[in-house]
Amino acid sequence: MAATGLGESYSLQTMNKEDVNEQAMSTGNHYPKETAKKHHHSSRSSQSSDSSRSSRKSFRLDYRLEEDVTRSKRGKDGRFVNPWPTWKPLVMQNVLKWALMEKNNSNIPGSKEDLDKALPVVEPYFIENPSLAGKTKAGLRVTWLGHASVMVEMDDLVFLTDPVFSQRASPVSFMGPKRFREPPCTIDQLPKIDAVMISHTHYDHLDYRSVVSLNARFGSELRWFVPLGLLGWMQSCGCENVIELDWWDENCVPGHDEVTFVFTPSQHWCKRTAMDDNKVLWGSWCVLGPWNRFFFAGDTGYCGAFEQIGKRFGPFDLAAIPIGAYEPRWFMKYQHVNPEEAVRIHIDVQSKSSVAIHWGTFALANEYYLDPPFKLSEALERYGLKTEDFFVLKHGESRDLNINNEAFE
Repeated sequence: MAATGLGESYSLQTMNKEDVNEQAMSTGNHYPKETAKKHHHSSRSSQSSDSSRSSRKSFRLDYRLEEDVTRSKRGKDGRFVNPWPTWKPLVMQNVLKWALMEKNNSNIPGSKEDLDKALPVVEPYFIENPSLAGKTKAGLRVTWLGHASVMVEMDDLVFLTDPVFSQRASPVSFMGPKRFREPPCTIDQLPKIDAVMISHTHYDHLDYRSVVSLNARFGSELRWFVPLGLLGWMQSCGCENVIELDWWDENCVPGHDEVTFVFTPSQHWCKRTAMDDNKVLWGSWCVLGPWNRFFFAGDTGYCGAFEQIGKRFGPFDLAAIPIGAYEPRWFMKYQHVNPEEAVRIHIDVQSKSSVAIHWGTFALANEYYLDPPFKLSEALERYGLKTEDFFVLKHGESRDLNINNEAFE
């Protein structure tokens, strides 16, 4: 059986009818190609050119149309609910139909040699050249560490999103979704990390062993940014430097108050145990610095949040947007975007460049394992965008943005 991660594998197997709220979104309302091109290219002209990035900008957050943003909501039982009209509760009947009746078309090769050819894992640059980490000056560098885990270097900070270095997305080491591509590095091989952003509690995004290991290595010098409701769990892992935020709340890393971390909405859900459904909020993250802006979509179905985020905080220099775990659409579309919807998010948040995440690491749904980047390329062509506008990295590969020959120290 394919799995959606425990939150989305074990969670679905153990829940009752109230355990998960999943829901639908119309697949219509696509941007016409000319509209997409105009919208996307307008974001390019609205920021300074690379040549103007040699010194810090005079920077101030622009809170546009604050009254138009959607706030988090709780039901009568105190648990968080999705406020989007694109969301409907999912009944147990549909969970069972997906689990028992749908064919798994992932067809992941059993041979490591075949996987190495199709999805190579490369050694991250910082293993051989650790002194280069964080030395981007006015530029930005992103390294894909697999699934939704990326390392971003920008504005004198190095931070991770949803770090998962374990072999399984599971509460136990002997069962649950197993990664078919290894992490490109260990936690001990990482450079100094200043911050970690957690999008939600599903096991393929919040991994206990990785949290404990990161805390053991970096201790209180590492700041954790987490959704509302997760503070107690983080403290139980031994983490001390934890900031818990609601949607649209903001904070910073000590000593780097010129860079603002904002927790923003998405359409998803949370679950780690049989009884904790949606006690923790879920969402996306914006990192707003004087030189660069970064958006991390986390895990999400398509909804109106992204236009709000783009209007308030865009344009972004880089966005990390999920493209995988989307089939069958009748079931997955409420919680996971497909590649075309990922392109729509790229446009909505007004991102100059986006990197594809949430694919090629765990088999969490039913699509062919190499389809996500192929379908992404097709969607970009339909929207009149280029492959470099929304790119795919190898596991462990990095890409530099807004960096010229004088960018490195």
